Amino acid sequence: MAGRPNIPSNNSALIAMIADEDTITGFLMAGVGNVDLRRKTNYLIVDSKTTVKAIEDAFKEFTSKDDIAIVLISQYVANMIRFLVDSYNKPVPAILEIPSKDHPYDPAHDSVLSRVKYLFSAESVASDRR
Repeated sequence: MAGRPNIPSNNSALIAMIADEDTITGFLMAGVGNVDLRRKTNYLIVDSKTTVKAIEDAFKEFTSKDDIAIVLISQYVANMIRFLVDSYNKPVPAILEIPSKDHPYDPAHDSVLSRVKYLFSAESVASDRR
């Protein structure tokens, strides 16, 4: 099947995270963390001192790595780089926006949910034409 994304089939697929310290800590305690040989981690802790450029760089790095299958990003952080999140269109790694302790989830800003709504509305319009 040509054109299908190459999903790692061994046990090396990672989850990357871009979020606040509490969210990252919870996932690290669950065993999601990884540090490679070059001392690079699979997460970015975002606080008040983190620049938008650092978030953009982490997002670009995580979405270009072959060993990452999912990128979890706090929705309020995704809003800081909304143009990058909305323009990302590859299936792997999947981008999932998650809530954080201090910032509730808003489905109106979720790029994945808006794409699903668009697909279902386009599908219903196409089925009406039949």
